[in-house]
Amino acid sequence: MKLEDLEIYRLSMDMGEKVWAIVVKWDGFAKDTVGRQLVRAVDSVAANLSEGFGRYHYREKKHFSYYSRGSLYESRTWLVKAYNRGLLDHEDFNSFMKDIDLIGVKLNNYIRTTGGDQLHEDPEEYYTNSNDDNI
Repeated sequence: MKLEDLEIYRLSMDMGEKVWAIVVKWDGFAKDTVGRQLVRAVDSVAANLSEGFGRYHYREKKHFSYYSRGSLYESRTWLVKAYNRGLLDHEDFNSFMKDIDLIGVKLNNYIRTTGGDQLHEDPEEYYTNSNDDNI
């Protein structure tokens, strides 16, 4: 499987390009403050997925997927700020929020299915049935 085959990666890349196309048109101050932070955050979603995908061990993949999820939440914050400050119209804002919600669900599923999850669903299975009173 190639990185480009991951739907979560493609969705993240697409959102980054859509954000860029809007931010590049903002005036200097808006671009330098909110725009710079927004573009960095949204680009980090796909970038961290890429870095994790290139790692050998599943724990590293998960680690970078968690970074990606953090960047997704940061992107949401900067999009809300951009909307509140009149830099995004209602239609674009709603579209980005839908994208973030979709990517969030898919990213959580990706994290959950990344190898090494040998944990049992029932926490009772973690307890032993030892009759030893010294434990």
